[in-house]
Amino acid sequence: MGRGDLTNTEWTRLKPHLPATGQRGGRWTSHRKVINGVLFRLRTGVPWRDLPPRFGSWKTVYERHRRWSADGTWDRILQAVQTDADADGRIDWSMVSVDSTSCRAHQHAAGARRKAPRIPKKRSTPRQHRPDEGLGRSRGGLTCKIHLAGEGGRRPLALLITPGQWGDAPQLIPVLERIRVARPNGGHPRTRPDHLGGDKAYSSRRNRRYLRRRHIKHTIPEPKDQRANRQRRGSKGGRPTGFDTTLYKRRNEVERTINRLKNFRAVATRYDKRAYVFHGTVTLAAIRLWLRT
Repeated sequence: MGRGDLTNTEWTRLKPHLPATGQRGGRWTSHRKVINGVLFRLRTGVPWRDLPPRFGSWKTVYERHRRWSADGTWDRILQAVQTDADADGRIDWSMVSVDSTSCRAHQHAAGARRKAPRIPKKRSTPRQHRPDEGLGRSRGGLTCKIHLAGEGGRRPLALLITPGQWGDAPQLIPVLERIRVARPNGGHPRTRPDHLGGDKAYSSRRNRRYLRRRHIKHTIPEPKDQRANRQRRGSKGGRPTGFDTTLYKRRNEVERTINRLKNFRAVATRYDKRAYVFHGTVTLAAIRLWLRT
């Protein structure tokens, strides 16, 4: 076992949730070796062609990662691992925080055609596909942004990829609606945290109205301009927003979650041209964080 490969304990947790092996033609053989190859690239950021020979053909490793990113296999594995963690009581629902981080796109990530990739006719459009490929132009060049919700144990519950210039506030609702942790014994999956934290970038009347409708307690500071506008309107401006300074200190947990994700070089810098492949890369990094605990 090489440095960074799946340990026996991690493999035991992951193996039950992988697609069945031994299909006709042997297409899904050697899951562990191939996943270790994807993890090596995730950790080091090397080009796919430069993978060490011990992982087998680089094209096999890349194609499996691309396929599982396209059909949502990585997403399903992440939800299954979260379900196992919730059954063991290892998810801290008492405080879930939202935040975002920008990732610089490598020059090799630019240049993808702005249309759906060519795929067999029997297959539908890949999950998480974006016509704009999730790239935005800024002063520093092309960037993308990872929006995520993290639980108290510093692990991601849900994530979303957008172009770098997109704001944070409009993405709060889409991110929260991606939280779906299934119940081991059946029933509706858990989608609502006990408390939500976020910085002032997420403060908007639309977001607060959404959180109140779902009965989610939240600690989000109100910017000065919004507070002045509310006070200027008098009684029509509504009540002042509640703010708990003690709970707000826990917002650093999501920042530490982002720091753990960016320890993977292929997440800190985007090398993938396609947005759905980069989404799969970040999802695999989240899976690794859940497996480590």
